[in-house]
Order: sequence, then C-alpha cells, then structure tokens
Amino acid sequence: MKRLSGLSLAVALALCVTKAVAEDEALAAALARVSAPAVRANVEFLADDLLEGRDTGTRGYDLAARYVATQLALAGIAPAGDAGSFFQRVPLLETRLVEGSISFASASGIATLVRNEDFIMTGDSLRPEAKVTAPVVFAGFGVTAQKLRYDDYAGLDVKGKIVAMLSNAPARFPSEERAYHASRTRKAENAVQHGAVGLLLLRTPEEEARTPWARLLGYADGPSLRWTHPDGSPEGVFPSLQGGAALSARATERLFAVSPVPLATVFARAEKGPFPGFALGVTATLSARSEHVRTSSPNVVGLLEGSDPKLRGSYVVYSAHLDHVGVRAGEGGDRIHNGAYDNALGSAVVLEVARVLAGQKPRPRRSLLFLFVTAEEKGLLGSDYFASRPTVPASALAANVNVDMPLVLFPIGDVVAFGAENSTLEAKARSAAASVGLSLSPDPMPEETIFVRSDQYSFVRKGVPAVMFSPGMRSADAAQDGRKLFLEFIGKHYHRPSDDTSLPMDLASIARFTKANLALGYAIAQDDAAPAWKPGNFFGETFARTAP
Repeated sequence: MKRLSGLSLAVALALCVTKAVAEDEALAAALARVSAPAVRANVEFLADDLLEGRDTGTRGYDLAARYVATQLALAGIAPAGDAGSFFQRVPLLETRLVEGSISFASASGIATLVRNEDFIMTGDSLRPEAKVTAPVVFAGFGVTAQKLRYDDYAGLDVKGKIVAMLSNAPARFPSEERAYHASRTRKAENAVQHGAVGLLLLRTPEEEARTPWARLLGYADGPSLRWTHPDGSPEGVFPSLQGGAALSARATERLFAVSPVPLATVFARAEKGPFPGFALGVTATLSARSEHVRTSSPNVVGLLEGSDPKLRGSYVVYSAHLDHVGVRAGEGGDRIHNGAYDNALGSAVVLEVARVLAGQKPRPRRSLLFLFVTAEEKGLLGSDYFASRPTVPASALAANVNVDMPLVLFPIGDVVAFGAENSTLEAKARSAAASVGLSLSPDPMPEETIFVRSDQYSFVRKGVPAVMFSPGMRSADAAQDGRKLFLEFIGKHYHRPSDDTSLPMDLASIARFTKANLALGYAIAQDDAAPAWKPGNFFGETFARTAP
C-alpha cells in the first residue's frame, strides 16, 4: 500500500508538472501572436475625426460600438449582450442645468456668486426646479472613517443644513481608505446620513495646483447623466440633497469672509487631523432649473466560453471604456477630442487580447467576457450598470481586469497594478508583468485616488476583486524622462483635442503592455481558485459578497 501511495503521488506530481508545462507553452504561443500594429490600427479608427470624440449617446460613439462588435465577431467572440446581440443597452437620464444661482447672506451683507466664475453646478436629476436656503456648516473633508478613528462630523449638527467640505480625503489615510472616502458619491452619502440638505465642495490649494479651475470649465455647461432603473428612477441620487456645487478659490474666500476660523488656518490644519467643524455664520441659497431628456447608449459585451466544464460558469471580465468627451471647445480651432490614449488605446488593447485568446487551443479554462463600456467619462455609468445588471449571473463574476488610458509615450520599464494589493490578484499581476520583462511599481500619485476613478471600481463596489494595469513612469531608455513625459501629457493633452494619433506611441511598449494584460487574465482563468480579497482588506470587508 505504501508503494502504491508513493506511485500515485509521483503520477499526480508528474501530471501537475505536465499541466503546468502545457499551460506555459500555451501562454507563450498566445503572447507570440500579439500584434502591436493590429492594436495601433484599431486606435487609428477609434480615434479618427469621423467618430467625433465618441461622446456618450452620439453617432460617433455608436459607430465605435458597431466597429468593436464587428471586430469581436471577426475574432470568433460570441455576443453576450441583450437578446443575443453584442449590445447591452444602458438607459440614461440626461440632465442639463438651464439656470443656476448661489448667494451668501451674512453679517457683512449679501454676496451673489457668478456661475462658472465662482461655482460649477450640475442640474438636479429629480426636480425641474430645486431651491434650498440653509445655514452653512464646515465639516472638514466630510469623512467618517470609524476604523481609523476619524470623524469630521463628530459633535457637529448638520441636520437641515448645507455642508461645506474639502475635496479629497486626508493624505495620512492608507491608500485604499483614502480613495474610498475621497469619492464624491461617498461624501454625499455620508452628508445625507448626517441630515444635510445641500453640499458645497471646496478645492484645496493642492488640488487647484494639480487641476486649475480653468480646466474644469470645459465641462461646466455639459449635461450630467445617470443610468435609470426599470421604473425610470435615476441611480445614485439622494432626494434629500436639494442643492450642490463646487466653489472656486475666490468663492471659497467669500464663503469664509466671516468665519470664526480663517480659511488659511483651515487649509493648514486639514492634514494634521480632524478638528471640530463649525458654523460659518453664512446662510446660503442654492437654486437650479433643469431640463431632463431620456436617452440610452450601449455597452459592448463579448464572450469567450471557457474550456473547463467545472470553471466555464465563472467569468473573468476584461474591460475598457469606449467613450470619450466628444466635441467641445478646444485650442486652435480643433474641437474634436479624439481620445487616442483615453481610451482608444485601452479599447484596442482589450480587442487584441480577445483576438489572440479566441484563437488559442485549448481555450482558457474560465470564460472570458470582453466588455467595452459607455459613459465612463460621465461617472463610470456603463460599468456600474453592467456590474449591477450583468448579462451573466452576478455571483459568477470572478475578477475584473480593466484597461484605461495606458500611456506608452516612451519605452516603458514598469507597470502599476492599481488595486492588486487588495486581493490575491497581486501575485498574479507581479508574475504577469515579470513575464514580459516589466517590474511592478506602487501607485506614483496616490493623491489622485485613481483606483476609484476608473471602471474597475464599479466591480469592486459589487465585491469583485479587480485590477487596472497602467504603464508606470520609469522609462527603459535612460535618455527619456518617463515621469516628465507622463506629467507633460496630463498637463497638455489629457481631455484635450491634442490627445490624438499624432502623439508618439511606442509600438514595442504597446506589445509588452498588451501581453502583460493577456498574461494576467490568462492566469486568473487557469487557476482552480477564484481571486479572493486578502484577510482584513478594507474593500473586501466594505463590499463583502459571496465568492463565485
């Protein structure tokens, strides 16, 4: 019996080794089929002027969606949208602010603010006419984080009042908690839970330095969007909030004109820890007149069914947002925001992964979904709709691999795996990067809270482990300063007409980055165990669900 057990063990080990070798060979063959010129060709089409910036709900976006669906079909990917099609229609409520006003009344008199110069306001998604008049209370960052023993609302009564709060969240928070609490949705939710009826968002000097007020004005007059439930109600709105706006630096100074604590002191003390909030001695009136239009825009969803009968009912979701910001004011007469990097390249990378893996034999063990979402630029709406109403069982979503604005302006030497540290995806991300000669670097800009600002966060909020690979700032060419080129893109080209195909795109880096994403999804698909949150992880505990 002992000899038989030993023989059985040896056979089992041999089978495991054989299986591992076969998987390595299959992956190597798949990586060899990745074509950077094919990726670039898809970028050329998706970022062409013909598509007019692919804004949600426009003809240009619909052309992009049709193109992507056609490419998936040509690759042998099956439709996985509504009614046997590649399209999942996302119902949307478009809200446009027709007229908005804000005034402050205090002991020093009445101050009337100027729209766009002093404040940016979006329309009210629930009411054609909305108005609120209430005292204003300052509540720090507007954050309640019990596990970190931090509460800006401690001892503060904001019931029936307008809350003024700083943007972002304390820098001393761990990156996961900071990203979560910096979310405007979370800030609004927390304010509502404390009884607030309005919000005023105040920009810190650091945020103004990163993104000047003038940059925000390009979006000030555009409509806002919400996806809607079957009964027509918009998702993610708080009926008790009757007004809200973001204030410029000048308007913030006017708000604090009679404050018992000077504004400079507030900014200086903000990062040192919570200090008691206080009434500003101001009563604000916020009013908005809005128009509403119901529309829709499609996500594109394709399926590559897994080869393992035990695992094919579990899905790895590759995602990229297909939309951009469309046609709007630009420099030099060019009004088309082509979005070559943001996110034509990300979409093209996912298309190439789909093309390559569709031709692999045997197919990956788990099933793969290739998801191209609409309305990311409007607040992650397409991905949130899919994560809330997936076209496969929600419990079967094993992981999300998202690709958004990968900058390959220079020969890349590293990648950042946003969110990987939260789950068992970290080891796979590190291995996938190493397989193509790339190192894994930490988030180079945690203050930007990038992890909650792209589509992977929609899956995280549903309890699905997720990661977003992004090229890092280290150049493989010592003669090129990767960080300088990265920041130059953000300052000169991000959400501007100049983000087009005239910008440099390093083909070798496109190939390596695409291969890294392919290797990551493949590793997830081949593993018997679905990805899991690390014990005690903040996101895992906050958005707990039953694992698939």
